[in-house]
Amino acid sequence: MRYGNVPGINTPVSRLVQGTMQVAVNDDAVGFAQMDCAWEAGINCLDTAAVYGGGANDKFIGRWMKARANRDSVIVLAKGAHHNDLRKRVTPYDIGSDLHDTLARLQTDYVDLYVLHRDDPDVPVGPIVDTLNQYVRDGKIRAFGGSNWSAARLAEANSYATATGQIPFAISSPNFSLAEQLKEPWQGCVTISGAAQAAERAWYARQHLPLFTWSSLAGGFLSGRITRENTTEFTGYFDKLAVECYASEENFLRLDAAKAIAAERGLKVSQVALAYVLSYPLDTFAIVGSATPEEVALNSQAADIQLTPEEMRILSTPMAD
Repeated sequence: MRYGNVPGINTPVSRLVQGTMQVAVNDDAVGFAQMDCAWEAGINCLDTAAVYGGGANDKFIGRWMKARANRDSVIVLAKGAHHNDLRKRVTPYDIGSDLHDTLARLQTDYVDLYVLHRDDPDVPVGPIVDTLNQYVRDGKIRAFGGSNWSAARLAEANSYATATGQIPFAISSPNFSLAEQLKEPWQGCVTISGAAQAAERAWYARQHLPLFTWSSLAGGFLSGRITRENTTEFTGYFDKLAVECYASEENFLRLDAAKAIAAERGLKVSQVALAYVLSYPLDTFAIVGSATPEEVALNSQAADIQLTPEEMRILSTPMAD
């Protein structure tokens, strides 16, 4: 397992982050075994959010850390301030409310990485940065970041932090994969995939800001199970969403290229797709929902694969910067 560093976090962070959406959070016998498998593979960072399972994912992680007595070694990436069906919730009040509820569910005094799940460009960055810095000073979070924040808003927030002598956003968590989105899977999502987002990727490269990217396999599209011939056969919500968001001819060409490289190197196409994200010249950590020991093993192997410049060129051709 490869590791990287995040400002404010003293422990090296695994380049693979275990997502909990595919973990059996309501069955401790099964869920604990899933988490133990990821932990034994060297994955020390866990992704959760207040909205996942109505808080069930947070509670599950809290139970697992307590049972394994490993809180000091686990890096928890918890998200809050997600919008609801009534209003946008990126406010100082909602940030604090969600944080305190998250701490209670996790049965811990602090969160390593506290990430705002959405942005609201109508809210000035100043109060947001001030609020997050106060929780750092209080010892309730070690570092913070934004999920689905644009580079422009992050730049504005970090400029404010610098001007006021405060801690800036330490990480960003956008979507990034080999596939380019045809449409956003959920309202308010931000992607840095595709030719249209070249400027965003260039900004991250200049800033050296760590990226915790989600949906590295494009909702399962890059697993290879969706083909040009079967796009109308899927009935499940997430499968249909993957078709709607990613099943374009350009993405199938990228998938064809990934399959060719996988065949040549004796890999799974999903491993090539994940290796692409982690080989891209950015400071990337990939959030992946490994659900079985086999998936943990495949994804862990992919995290150690470095694609060659020529392989990256072949895969990136339809996404040329």
